Amino acid sequence: MIRFENVYKEYPGDNEALHDVDLHIKRGEFVFVLGPSGAGKSTFLKLILREESPTRGHVWVDGVDLADLKEKQIPYLRRKIGVVFQDFRLIPTMTVYDNVAFALRVTDVSEDRIRERVPIVLKLVGLTHKADAYPPTLSGGEQQRVAVGRALAHSPELLIADEPTGNVDPAMSLEMMKLLVAANNVGATVVVVTHEQDMARRMGKRIILLEEGRVVTDGKPGQGKGGARG
Repeated sequence: MIRFENVYKEYPGDNEALHDVDLHIKRGEFVFVLGPSGAGKSTFLKLILREESPTRGHVWVDGVDLADLKEKQIPYLRRKIGVVFQDFRLIPTMTVYDNVAFALRVTDVSEDRIRERVPIVLKLVGLTHKADAYPPTLSGGEQQRVAVGRALAHSPELLIADEPTGNVDPAMSLEMMKLLVAANNVGATVVVVTHEQDMARRMGKRIILLEEGRVVTDGKPGQGKGGARG
């Protein structure tokens, strides 16, 4: 699903964000990308979303070399990807239903399809009873669920969670992980970018650890670099 081949990313001022990153995330995997601030996690995400291009090397998503994409093709790439942001980015003047529907409306999905899809998503994240509520009236955990639902609305092949537990307590962190596992169980490739090593290790999933732009370990807890790759 995602392949980095000898990827370097350099910014002006001799600032190297990624150094010779070489990895493969298979379709259907659940992967944590760990690292402290400045390790290269944000650049890693920007390359996948084609917000940035590598200085050297190649990035593939769903079999497509992103270097070959024309500007007009980038939105079609991003329609395959659902993103859960750390700050949720919900629209406070829209209901829960419309926040989820918004992800479909911006990609010109028909209203008939929206009426069919949104209730399914709300049921998946346990918010059917909150469809008419507005984000400011929701608990933090419920807002978190709306954010996941919106990311899942268009049945993405790839789901990315960017520091999804950075602003929530441990109980909500666990709830978020359960939602992401549920998405993975129905076929989505899940990539969680975080600095929370303890949580990632408890999940027992594959961990890619970045330090100073380099992959220093890659595998499940207890395995060495390359232990879960293929």
